[in-house]
Amino acid sequence: MVFEWLKSIHILLTLPFLFSSALRAQQPAAADISAYLHLLKDKKIGLTTNHSALAGNGHLLDLLLRHNVDVVKIYAPEHGFRGVAGAGEKVGDYTDEITGIPVVSLYGSSRKPGKAQLAGIDCMLFDMQDVGVRFYTYLSTMHYVMEACAENSLPFILLDRPNPNGFYIDGPVLKPECRSFVGMHEIPVVHGMTLGELALMINGEGWLAGGRECSLTVVPCRDYTHESRYVPPVRPSPNLPDIQAILLYPTLCFFEGTPLSVGRGTDFPFKVVGHPRFKGKKGYEFSFVPSTRDGRLKPLLENQTCYGKYFGDFDAGNIRELMLDLILEICGDYGIKNGIKNGFFKPVFDKLAGNTLLQKQIENGASAREIRNSWRNDLEKFKIKRKKYLLYPDFSQT
Repeated sequence: MVFEWLKSIHILLTLPFLFSSALRAQQPAAADISAYLHLLKDKKIGLTTNHSALAGNGHLLDLLLRHNVDVVKIYAPEHGFRGVAGAGEKVGDYTDEITGIPVVSLYGSSRKPGKAQLAGIDCMLFDMQDVGVRFYTYLSTMHYVMEACAENSLPFILLDRPNPNGFYIDGPVLKPECRSFVGMHEIPVVHGMTLGELALMINGEGWLAGGRECSLTVVPCRDYTHESRYVPPVRPSPNLPDIQAILLYPTLCFFEGTPLSVGRGTDFPFKVVGHPRFKGKKGYEFSFVPSTRDGRLKPLLENQTCYGKYFGDFDAGNIRELMLDLILEICGDYGIKNGIKNGFFKPVFDKLAGNTLLQKQIENGASAREIRNSWRNDLEKFKIKRKKYLLYPDFSQT
């Protein structure tokens, strides 16, 4: 059944994955240095970025250095500056071996740069590839860096990038009591906004600590609309290897709040769901064995043979909403329908959902329609708020 539906704000106006090159026509702001180079002239720059900040045929940092921009510090999010650290893996401060520039980790002892860490810079430049999902932590890093800039009177310049999941909105809107690093804002799971638009919303809605606003400049990307289908040229994080995984991520990440594996430690993370208890169960014939790779953190169900569903061949390009039927089907097949509830949902599930209701709805046998209806009013209110901050033509909504 799952497959059947199968303001101090200034706005300055190629490794392919699965889609054709025509779908990669949109250009991130970083690719056009003439649009922002003048903002960096004669300033000491702090750069919040990672491996995903490509600008043309190379990295943004290389482009800046070629134009004699004085980058004095790099600030790195989860997975580190080079994007090789595992999910949740703590990273300390270090010096980048290639450039000799100090790297301040924002996923180690602190997730928000302090006054000492910001010393010596005149402004902060931010550029990372987001995937348009509330619990993807680059958004939380952006929030904390904006907050630090507001507290220390530093300009914050954001180079925007297209959102590969920017063509729809769905999921429960986060409740304040479920706020965490994997969900800091009262937005739905799939919000349909770029990081630039979200930065405007964070500032405009007074979501920074103390209601502060940072001095924000957003440099928009070119030729992008929310109808666009964008394929990032590199994986935005180690476990999102291609556009298929990116499109499936908003749904499959919910299983990270359960005992089920989503393929971390395999060649197809976020393209599979499975568990050893599914052995012999019809519809769960695909088998895989998670294993530790490249010294990263041990994956769930390490070295155990899991049986599950593989979505590598699924037509993910047609996704326009969270696959609630799939979530309910797999949870039920694990044993929820038969009373196996204790220990199934981990505490992080509520943080991913952004509320405590979804877990109860699944346990009590609510239908996908009932669940979606329960968050409809909050979604409509969010859509109205969202319109105030859009920089790009919106997708059609029915």
